[in-house]
This record gives sequence, C-alpha cells and structure tokens, in this order.
Amino acid sequence: MSWPNISELVAKFNNGEISAEENVLKALELIEKNNKYNAIISINTDAAIAKAREIDQRRKSGENIGRLAGVPYIAKDNFLTKELKTTAASNMLKDYQANYQSTAIKLLEEQGAIMVAKANLDAFAHGTSTENSDFFTTANPIDMEYVAGGSSGGSAAAVALDMAPFALGSDTGGSIRLPASFCGIVGFKPTYGTVSRSGVVAMASSLDVVGVLTKNVSDAAIVQEVMTAVDPLDSTTFELEDKNFSELDNQDKKYRFGLIKEHIEGEIDPNIKAGILNMVEKLKSEGHQVEEVSIPDLPLALAVYYIVCPAEVASNLSRYDGIRYGHSTDQSNDLEEYYLNSRSEGFGAEAKRRIMIGTHVLSSGYFDAYYNKAQTVRTSLINQFNDAFTNVDFLIGPTSPSTAFKVGEKSKDPLAMYLMDIMTVATNLVGIPAISIPAGESNGLPYGLQIMANLRHDHDLFKVSKILEDIK
Repeated sequence: MSWPNISELVAKFNNGEISAEENVLKALELIEKNNKYNAIISINTDAAIAKAREIDQRRKSGENIGRLAGVPYIAKDNFLTKELKTTAASNMLKDYQANYQSTAIKLLEEQGAIMVAKANLDAFAHGTSTENSDFFTTANPIDMEYVAGGSSGGSAAAVALDMAPFALGSDTGGSIRLPASFCGIVGFKPTYGTVSRSGVVAMASSLDVVGVLTKNVSDAAIVQEVMTAVDPLDSTTFELEDKNFSELDNQDKKYRFGLIKEHIEGEIDPNIKAGILNMVEKLKSEGHQVEEVSIPDLPLALAVYYIVCPAEVASNLSRYDGIRYGHSTDQSNDLEEYYLNSRSEGFGAEAKRRIMIGTHVLSSGYFDAYYNKAQTVRTSLINQFNDAFTNVDFLIGPTSPSTAFKVGEKSKDPLAMYLMDIMTVATNLVGIPAISIPAGESNGLPYGLQIMANLRHDHDLFKVSKILEDIK
C-alpha cells in the first residue's frame, strides 16, 4: 500500500481519481496496522476525516486547494497543533494542549495537507534513538530489534512504513538525517533560518531547524518549498533568493564534489565506507569531479556541539517550572521544593543530564574555559567550511559511522550514544543545508549518503541529490 509521489497523488486528487477522505482513511489504516512499531504518539482521526471531507467538497466546487491538496502527513510531536496535544514525548508536557499552530503546520495546511497523527521522538528531541522518549521506544521498520534513530525516529519509521507520504522533523545535530539513514529514507535539513521555528518546542535555538522526511528527493523538495518563508514570529528567518526546490532540472550539469577526509577515514563500518567509495566512482563515471577535502577542525565538532547544545538546552528548559506550564507536582511544602519536585518528576534522565552539563559550562569560572572556547572553534569551523566551498560545489560522506544499533545497546553509555552524531553535528554548527539519501545496506540494514551544500544553496542541494538518487 505504498504511496505514489506527492505530485502524482495531488494530480489524482485534482482530476477526481481519488479523494482526500480516501487518502486519510488509507493513512489511518496503515497507522493502525503498524502500531507495534511505536512510531505514533497520538492519532488525529476525527479532525483529519472532517478536514478531508471539507477539502473534497471544496474541490467539487471548483476551488484550487493547493500544492498538497488531500495529502496526509505526520508531524513530529514537538510541533504545536491545535487538534492534538503537543507532548515532545516528555512527561513534562504530557497534558499540554497548544492554543495555536506552529508556522510550518499552518503553511502546509494552507496548501491542503492533512495531519493524521503525531510521531514519537526522544523527549524534547534529546537523543539519537527515541530510547529517551518518556513513553516508548520506536522500533526500526526493517528489524524491530534495532532502533529507528533519533530524535525524529517516529517520523522516519512512519514514512518508511508508508503511514503517510511525508513527516515533519526537527534537526538540531542530525535528528532528521540520522533516522533517515537508519530507516532507508530521505531526510532534509535546510539552511538555518529558511523555515520558521515558531511553534516548535525549542531545544537549542542557534542549531534547531525544521525539515522533512520522505521516500524520495522530489517529495522532500515540494514539502520543503511550501514551508520555506519569512515569518515575523521568528526573527531568524530570511528571504531565500531561490526557493523553487521542486524544479529539479539541469540534470546534465557536472558538479565538483568534495569527499570529506575526516569522515571517510574515521571509525566507520567497512561496508559503509566501501559503499560511499563506490558512489564516488559512479559520480566520476558520470563526468563529475570528486576530490578529497579536509576540514581540520571537524574532529572537534562533536565536542563543540555537546558544549553549545546543552548550554542552550539548559536555558530553554528553565521555563518549565510547573507554574506557567509543564508538569506540576503534588508533593511540596514550599516554593523551592515545588520547583525541585516538578522538574525532577517532569524531566527524564537525558534532559537532566543536558541541563546539568549546560549549567556547568555556563557557570562562573567555566564559561571562558568551555563555552567561549567552543564558540571560537565553531567560528573556525564556519570559516573552514566556507573555504571548502570555494573549491567544490558539494561535500559528501556517510551520514553515520554505522547502521542502526540494537535497542538497549547504547542506552546505558551516553558517550557512545553521542558519538553516533559525529558526522551530522557540524552542519548545524555552521548552519548549512544537508540531506541524507539511501545509499545501500550493510548486514541487511540501510545506511545513508550525506550531501552538504553552502549556505542558502538549498535549491542546488535538491538538484544534485536527485542526480545521486538516480545513479546510486
């Protein structure tokens, strides 16, 4: 029961071959059929069917619904929605009902998309496997003994299982690309500031971006194009000069690729390395140039990330005091104990860990030793990526050093878990767009090829990703 491409699905809707209600009922059926994978936190049954019927009636009246007319989708459960609770997979927000929509949701639904469910994630998007969800762990669609990746693991699994043609994700250090790699689908992270983060539960505000997970590059391009807009509710957004992502022409153009030396020479599954190098040879045989590129400070990116990110996490999570919103304790004798118990009960172990790390690196006596140094290296990374893009059009390498790992394998070793982000965090630190596309399998599990472009070159990234998708 796989879905056609989004453009085909919309065409079938527009010519009356299929209705929005039929699409929604199909999605709901597939969600129910695959509930054992624990990809979904909440289902939007009644509201989705009602909206589908309304859209069907509007089409019969001759109205042009939009570019995503009648297309079901799933939102990661850190996107604020009026129709369903927004939990961020955390006990802190398990009963939170937003009174407004996130901007990304609003833009999608203005074009006729219909939200059918909200997907599981690591609580507050803190993690690499969804094992940090306070509710349940999402299983890998290929083998249930393995993780789906994180933090957008529920979204990735849902798309891989055909629950909907696309799902929304957020990416702070690889949270879209890593689960896309583990589940064998496409995951896109845009240039920082091209999509509004208004109405998305904040993790690390200088790193967070909104992206999409799909079965193919063309679908990702259409959805991302719809969401790309300046938003007065997010001061970091800006006008992208070329946002016609879905125009995937010029497929005959030859490009210059840089194979990232530090990623291909690090500790990596030999099957993944061989697969990436095989892709390089295919690119060369198609007339593209490929050269090895070194980014000297890249080995420091993970350390920088796990200073900058927890610092911002600690700041963003300070608002959850149990009074304005968030979990409220029933056990307290005074205000200090109320704060302590509310936060202790509401936050999971990983959130507490990141709050403590972040508070430490921002504290007096350690701010200069850790946080300031991390920001200095971050600036150096930005400069080195800029230098690399003066010589090549795109940077490529594996999305992850390995395929998905078994559930429970790394959950008791936070450092081993953090190391899974080693190939994805740098793009968030420097703000550039990146995508993971399926590249092959190792021992029966999928892995991805990561492609990176310079700032604001999202359109070009989609074009070259389509080329790579077609030749792989």
